[in-house]
Amino acid sequence: PMAKMTRREQKVSLAQLLFSEDDDSEDKGPSEVYVDQVDGEEDAATLKHRGDRLAQARAALRLSLLLREPACTSLSLSELCKRKLTFSGKNGAKEALRCSEKALLIASEGFWDGDEIAIEAEDNPVIDPNYETNATTPGLANPAVLKLLPVRVSHLCLRSAYLQRGNALAAMGKEEEARESYEKVFPLLEDEPRCARVDWERHSLYVNIGNTYSRSGDFDAALAQYDKAEKLGQDHLNEEGGSEKDGKGMVACVKRARAFALKRAGKDGEAKKILKEVVEQQIKDNIEAAAAKKKEAEGAKKDEAASEAK
Repeated sequence: PMAKMTRREQKVSLAQLLFSEDDDSEDKGPSEVYVDQVDGEEDAATLKHRGDRLAQARAALRLSLLLREPACTSLSLSELCKRKLTFSGKNGAKEALRCSEKALLIASEGFWDGDEIAIEAEDNPVIDPNYETNATTPGLANPAVLKLLPVRVSHLCLRSAYLQRGNALAAMGKEEEARESYEKVFPLLEDEPRCARVDWERHSLYVNIGNTYSRSGDFDAALAQYDKAEKLGQDHLNEEGGSEKDGKGMVACVKRARAFALKRAGKDGEAKKILKEVVEQQIKDNIEAAAAKKKEAEGAKKDEAASEAK
């Protein structure tokens, strides 16, 4: 029971609810590219898994409010937005958008109402149109809060909220508004160093922006964004200090997006060629990974035998 846990244990539990990923999670990995995963033909196991992930985000929101951790509250709302889209698809986009906008409110310089936030932790939140907001809690970028916390905390939460807000708007078919939301993240990333985690964030933004253009029929504009995303992956593959695994992941992700855009543009042959490259590379990577794992296991076995011989 939560009441019997220490504050440290509660914080650990909150982190697990927010950031842990099962091996079979659909959203596992660093990519935040929006793809509509709901087609109405999901099996019971898939629906249960998505429902459980959504329930975890709600639990994280409740716990963050209990612990009075506004940054985690904002991140929980952004995660709720993401998981609502995964669970309900376009039908849940309006609720998802509401969560992302509340996450932005907490991360900004204004004030927010805890009761207005807490309702999103309910299984089926009902919003009272006549509710009078009582916003008395300062946001993470409020001058009073900045005396205690660095502005980077606000920026981190804003980045997540704007990205997920863009995804919700994209699910609603509001491509221009989605693009504007994605683009608001870039100034918040200017002072961030080049590393795989942050490059995945930039990569997701470029691909998402490209997809808004593709869905709007502007393939040339989409291609320009995909080129930027692919360059991030190639940098990791070709430059010293880069991550080969992340580089390959970024390149494969943007190639899939490029292929779907080509298909929308009626260029099926080119699309199939790119998807074939992605599949062949994945097969090659899987074979190499299996060989490396086997070699590691054989080495461990030899070391164990040598240790027993002594």
